Amino acid sequence: MKKFLLTLYEEGLNLIFPRRCPVCDGVVAPYMVAKGRLRAGQLIHPKCRKQVKHVTGPLCLKCGKPLGKQGEYAEYCEDCKKTRHYFTGGFSVFEYRSMASSIYRFKYRGRQEYATFYAAETARKLGRKLRSLGIEAIIPVPMYEKKKISRGYNQAEILAREISKKIGIREYENIIKRIQNTRPMKELDARGRRNNLKKAFNITRNDVKFKCILIIDDIYTTGSTIDEIAHEFLMAGVEKVYFLTLSIGQTT
Repeated sequence: MKKFLLTLYEEGLNLIFPRRCPVCDGVVAPYMVAKGRLRAGQLIHPKCRKQVKHVTGPLCLKCGKPLGKQGEYAEYCEDCKKTRHYFTGGFSVFEYRSMASSIYRFKYRGRQEYATFYAAETARKLGRKLRSLGIEAIIPVPMYEKKKISRGYNQAEILAREISKKIGIREYENIIKRIQNTRPMKELDARGRRNNLKKAFNITRNDVKFKCILIIDDIYTTGSTIDEIAHEFLMAGVEKVYFLTLSIGQTT
């Protein structure tokens, strides 16, 4: 009954505040008629779907970054060859350039409804693989509390909730906190990113019993944020830390 009421509430919101296409940001119909029945509308315009590019191989065996021409003879990207990462491995759904504007609106312009499409694509492309890894918990990258209040939401939490629904693995939001308001990562180089994040995160529970977790974030660049979080969980006894991001760049 609770699930039914929640669905009814969400559908009512779709009528009042129509869903937007995650590519062009135009309105998509909340309902459609198929075989004489009223069904939920599409999450993306059919013509816009053609512009979406998913991450494809060959990929770095550590971070999942497309290797491009290097893939003919390399197993790891240049970054993973020279950097000791604490995470076990990673996955991303979209090539960065094809979805950069979409993710920007999702992150900074309140387009939280995009997460439904992102999660559906995640489940379609990576659901079986993720379920096979023995992941016990989905954990979004936390946002500094004052920053979250200012923005109104943490996009990683919104995404993690939707992915949790799609692949059937529970999501947890209060196990780790960001205790420092660090500088924006886009302003820093790789070394600056690592230094910027030292002691930025703190696990809030002393009884973390998970052996395998999945960290959720929007974009993978150097992996500094994921590494700091992974390190904290490894120190707490977690054995494997995977990550999943919406987008990732390509090795040049």
